[in-house]
Amino acid sequence: MKNVTSLMLALLLQGFLFQTALAQEEKTVMVPLPSQDDFTRGEDGWALGLGLGIEYETAYEGSDEFGFEIDPAGALQWRRGDNIFYFAGEAFGWRGLRADTWLLEALVGFEEGREENDSDKGYLDGLGESDEGLELVLQARHAFTEDWRYWLVSRVVASENGNLGLFGVGRRFGDQLDGSGLEVNLVAVFHDSDYANNGFGITAQQSVASGLDETRISSGLRSVGIDFNYRHHINDSWQIYGEALYEHFSSDVRSSPIARSNYETEIGVGFIYVF
Repeated sequence: MKNVTSLMLALLLQGFLFQTALAQEEKTVMVPLPSQDDFTRGEDGWALGLGLGIEYETAYEGSDEFGFEIDPAGALQWRRGDNIFYFAGEAFGWRGLRADTWLLEALVGFEEGREENDSDKGYLDGLGESDEGLELVLQARHAFTEDWRYWLVSRVVASENGNLGLFGVGRRFGDQLDGSGLEVNLVAVFHDSDYANNGFGITAQQSVASGLDETRISSGLRSVGIDFNYRHHINDSWQIYGEALYEHFSSDVRSSPIARSNYETEIGVGFIYVF
């Protein structure tokens, strides 16, 4: 009887250690969120993922014209513990995990301007080009549990053309800890008058050139929205991702002649190869 009891205890202990090791193997990303690229496989040092994505999206903010666009995907990353530095497209940034429930991020990126020929129907004729420039993005997510099932998110975008803030809640679906699965965020977006008028305002000079009414947008609520992020690991090297966004503009934004639609939306799919 004593031998049987010892054998059972040994089997239980072995099973517990196996499950613990399995869980540790599965958690190969800093946080298990499909929206967060992490190609490091849980190891310090350099990591690289490259791929392509195709998006079907509005031609410009407020447009009722849609089109396809092919963009590069992936990033070059360097990890040290719970910190990842990365270069992705036109952005360079840092992401760090603190106390297992705080994900902090800072990046410097390039903000694309708007051109008159972005509208095939000539809706932007006479408005000229909006300014391009650099933007600083600061973001924080706070999870309610260490498995990142639910969280709060906040983001601040500071640029030469004004400032924008985002606040929302998110949820992760699935039990995977490797960054695959589905993620959903509900957000409210606010902008100051400079940011609002860079996208939707019409000056007196632009009004004369375009024939559109002069428009001045006040600071405040810009939109409410929902976004989905999906990631699937085909094997150790290949990943498929998908994303979809719907943003419903506030009445103040919809009053602008530039906003020919009440919403902005996009959907995209792509693949990444992790080296």
